[in-house]
Amino acid sequence: MRIAVDAREMTGRPTGVGRYLSEILCAWSRLPDGRAHEFILCAPGPLDLSLNGLSMTRLIEPGHGTLWEQWTLPRLVTRADANVLFAPAYTAPLRCQVPVVLTIHDVSFAAHPEWFPWREGLRRRTLSRMSARRATRVITDSEFSKREIASRLGVDRSRIDVIHLGASSPPLAASREPLVLYAGSIFNRRHLPVLIEGFARLASRHPETRLEIVGDNRTYPRLDLDRTIAGSGASDRIRMRRYLPDADLSSLHARASAFVFLSEYEGFGLTPLEAMAAGVPVVVLDTEVAREIYGPAAEYVERPDPALVASALERVLVDNAVRTRLADAAAKQIQRYSWRACAQRTLEVLVASCRA
Repeated sequence: MRIAVDAREMTGRPTGVGRYLSEILCAWSRLPDGRAHEFILCAPGPLDLSLNGLSMTRLIEPGHGTLWEQWTLPRLVTRADANVLFAPAYTAPLRCQVPVVLTIHDVSFAAHPEWFPWREGLRRRTLSRMSARRATRVITDSEFSKREIASRLGVDRSRIDVIHLGASSPPLAASREPLVLYAGSIFNRRHLPVLIEGFARLASRHPETRLEIVGDNRTYPRLDLDRTIAGSGASDRIRMRRYLPDADLSSLHARASAFVFLSEYEGFGLTPLEAMAAGVPVVVLDTEVAREIYGPAAEYVERPDPALVASALERVLVDNAVRTRLADAAAKQIQRYSWRACAQRTLEVLVASCRA
């Protein structure tokens, strides 16, 4: 079977969906079922990817955004003589001559339109709703997101498959440092100002602690996080960077003693799971999806309040009983998540959609 893949998110510096797609492709290259098919990666720019054992070709045609997706991508799918299109990033061509399997990771743009510029929010809501209704199958990452997609986009639940993401192999062990880590794109819903203030309170009691923030600032309305850090009273112990290569991020995972992720809305929340797999205790906001994904393996904060954040971080950094409890729970929880299983189930949905 010839499977076309919308690989836009793998160009440049992949994060989020790009990481998701890269992990699935890598897993397919190791699966006997994956090696039985041919994959055609369609993108508007170069793809830096080499996978042994996977029959894979690239179709590159320049373009940008929605215009490329709606006009160029269908032509590439036709040129590839594909049997099915895998669209891993919320939207897909509304006119496509083959079945489409669409992944929608969350519907924050529909649940909280105030988090998006009106034009961008309208585009996302309209295209995602239309794409989901036209797709043969819709894949999502959690039961929470399945309910959200059904209610907010009007997709029948019987057409939605929940396939959990995986967690990458942990880095080599290193000496843990009094280091708090945040990694992920920065949105308002992830409450970075609260994290910074909470860390500053922690640092006033534990001056040896440091905070590393890794992620691109995509907030709307725009938050001046540099100014927030400068006024925190702990600016000499906080470093923020837009992006790090995987090897450097793995090094931080190997040295960190806590990972914090104060998101009030996610479809899954991959970065805390990756930290958990690396042996780092995680502190997260207490939400429905966080309870579903992390279970007893996280330290929960009731609401985005700096005092509560400081207390939670202090517990996971200095209380050995808390650290042991979280480590024991994480060892069991992480077994639920595998990129191999994610890739296998995704491939099964693609094959079944082609045959439907």
